Amino acid sequence: MEMAAATRDGKNGGVPEWRVTVPEGASVTVEHEACRAARAWAWVVSCVVVLGEKVSGFAKRIWKIGADDPRRAVHGLKVGLALALVSVFYYTRPLYDGVGGAAMWAIMTVVVIFEYTVGGCVYKGFNRVAATVSAGAIALGVHWIAANAGHELEPFIRSGSVFLLASMATFSRFIPTVKARFDYGVTIFILTYSLVAVSGYRVEALLAMAQQRVCTIGIGVFMCLSVCVLICPVWAGQELHRLTVRNMDKLAGAVEACVGDYFVEQADGKQQPPSAGADGYKCVLNSKASEDAQANLARWEPAHGRFGFRHPYEQYKNVGAAMRHCAYCVEALSGCVRSEIQAPEHVKRHLADGCTTVAARCARVLGEAASSVGAMTTSWSLEFAVADMNTAVQELQSDLRELPSKLAEESPATVIDAVQLFTVTSLLIEVSTRVEGVVDAVDTLASLAGFRSADAKPEASETETKVINPDSDEEAH
Repeated sequence: MEMAAATRDGKNGGVPEWRVTVPEGASVTVEHEACRAARAWAWVVSCVVVLGEKVSGFAKRIWKIGADDPRRAVHGLKVGLALALVSVFYYTRPLYDGVGGAAMWAIMTVVVIFEYTVGGCVYKGFNRVAATVSAGAIALGVHWIAANAGHELEPFIRSGSVFLLASMATFSRFIPTVKARFDYGVTIFILTYSLVAVSGYRVEALLAMAQQRVCTIGIGVFMCLSVCVLICPVWAGQELHRLTVRNMDKLAGAVEACVGDYFVEQADGKQQPPSAGADGYKCVLNSKASEDAQANLARWEPAHGRFGFRHPYEQYKNVGAAMRHCAYCVEALSGCVRSEIQAPEHVKRHLADGCTTVAARCARVLGEAASSVGAMTTSWSLEFAVADMNTAVQELQSDLRELPSKLAEESPATVIDAVQLFTVTSLLIEVSTRVEGVVDAVDTLASLAGFRSADAKPEASETETKVINPDSDEEAH
């Protein structure tokens, strides 16, 4: 093979070429600069395409988040509105002269306390105001004591007070009640007291500064609560209520779907994929943190709708605990259903009807309980559903006791093959027992929250018709 030197040819516009002669006599032309430019353009185009795909995918995810729950987009607009209203105190000269440079504290207050739910906003707002006022009052008292103690003792008194109060307040955060209800307030207390105590050593007009900050923080809290409550409010109590109903429905679907998957005919001995709703129990198991947070925030909310000041939000946590107790058993049942070791189909048929009936009755009980909680009513249909479930369980237990003798008549080895079926049936019976625990928790919630009866007859009208007897002057009502 021979390689010729680079030449410039008028045919190619003076572009340098390498001409290589191969043994067959053919020639190959390589244009270095043109190929390099083409590869560069191809790289740029591919980068633009990849960037466009990523931007498009990100935009679709953002749109889906807003479409799934438009209240999230509304929340962003509410925060912007609150900040715009508070910033008026900073941009308008008369208002700025009234509050001074401390107007920035109102903006900071909106940023740190505005939450998605009304309960969260009230919780942070109350904690911030209470912590700021208490810390400021204590700091002013310590400032007065330190100022009257003399210049030599003043630094020690201030430093010692910061050390003691910060240590005590930090330790109080380990107390469960304080941690659940006032954790944010304790943090603000430590921050406010430390700032006021340190700045008070150099600032003469400490009282005026404290007054300005308290006023501007109060303005920020007022703006947050006004916007959060008056414009498309999101109530933590209602969110907790809906979450409980939703989890109960998913648990009902999971019980029925798991048992249905177990008794489905397997094609060619291959295990069928789980049906829709079979994993609904996982939502119940993963909802404890959300339930606790929403129950804690709901206590701070004012009365709204059927949720009064003393609404038993804590009982929702007990209902959730009962559902999780049931969901753990459903998880074990699901593990057996999806196990690689399965009982023969001819063995499953002996208990297929009984198990599917019990699963359907359990799902019905949970569905009735969810409807009762969702509508905040009590009905005899729930009691009837529990009675039907118990009857089906008793029939299944009777079939289970008779199964070993039936299988022994067919073949002694068949009894060993039915061990997995016995496990599934026993877990299903345990699920029915735990479903009754959910019903008991719902009954307690109904009693504490004062659910109205759905079976009660409509009350008579308060307006009474008067019938006048023409033969008498008396009026009969």
